[in-house]
Amino acid sequence: MRALLIGGSGFIGRRAATALERLGHDVVVFHRGSTRSSRPTLIGDRRRLAEYAPALRALEPDVVIDLILSSGTQARELMALFRGYARRVVALSSCDVYRACGVLHGSEPGPLEPVPLTESSPLRTVLQTYPPDRIRMLQRVFNWLDEEYDKIPVEWEILGAGADLPGTVLRLPMVYGPGDPLHRLFPIVKRIDDGRPAILFEEKLARWRSPRGYVENVAMAIALAAADDRAAGRTYNVGELRSLSELDWARLIAEAAAWRGRFVVLPADKVPAHLRQPGNLDQHWATETTRIREELGYREPIAQDNAIRRTIEWERANAPPVDPRAFDYEAEDAALSR
Repeated sequence: MRALLIGGSGFIGRRAATALERLGHDVVVFHRGSTRSSRPTLIGDRRRLAEYAPALRALEPDVVIDLILSSGTQARELMALFRGYARRVVALSSCDVYRACGVLHGSEPGPLEPVPLTESSPLRTVLQTYPPDRIRMLQRVFNWLDEEYDKIPVEWEILGAGADLPGTVLRLPMVYGPGDPLHRLFPIVKRIDDGRPAILFEEKLARWRSPRGYVENVAMAIALAAADDRAAGRTYNVGELRSLSELDWARLIAEAAAWRGRFVVLPADKVPAHLRQPGNLDQHWATETTRIREELGYREPIAQDNAIRRTIEWERANAPPVDPRAFDYEAEDAALSR
């Protein structure tokens, strides 16, 4: 099989390319050229995809994997470009399509959504996942996002073509690992390395559960879905078997880092403002990943403890710029002393 990876040189994409090669498939990467790639490569801008139509079609891909789809407009353009030129399209979506995401952010009225979330759980009824100021902030990290960012219209377009060009949708979790542009483990790792005797959590945030996935494991899920025609027309949640709470996740990081401090959980009015999380934290995002495991035989190739250790090592060697307001230890000490 020949797989074309659009955005295939980034955090997830380069691992997905490696996973496909390990399964014995040929890989071609379409990207902006800001990073080096030893694979067959076509340089271009995802935001002007139609301009590269002749070159992309000439690659004759069996499967197109788009790792950086942002909007329904982009997805519609993608399907039009490859209809009649590829057998299938695989698109990366997100668990933020679920109604539970809107409940947490306050855009969805009504009761809490039951968890774990399955592929059949209700989706948001209000489009536009995040307000414009949040989109602009995310664009500083993910420059492929456009102003229309919303994965629900993406899914409609990818799954709506039917037999003309079957699609597969993968709803990704919070992805961590070496190269993570969001440095998801850094807040805990920094406090451990700074010798903090205790780490504070607001009580609802400590209990809040969400899906996670190590980048190489997520990449294998993408490769399996791309290589197996049984995935045509299907949607899959991707993530670790258990959606852990923020506190349990922090405990795993502490154990891997051999930290001997303690975690302290306090009510919201007792923790400093920089440790409070906005939104309705009674709405959890825990997901169910049985479908991809049973239908495609997905299993994590990298064990969780090994994944966490690798990520800690990378975070220590690649610390991001620090906002002192996010690490106000004086305020944290005052809360602990009270």
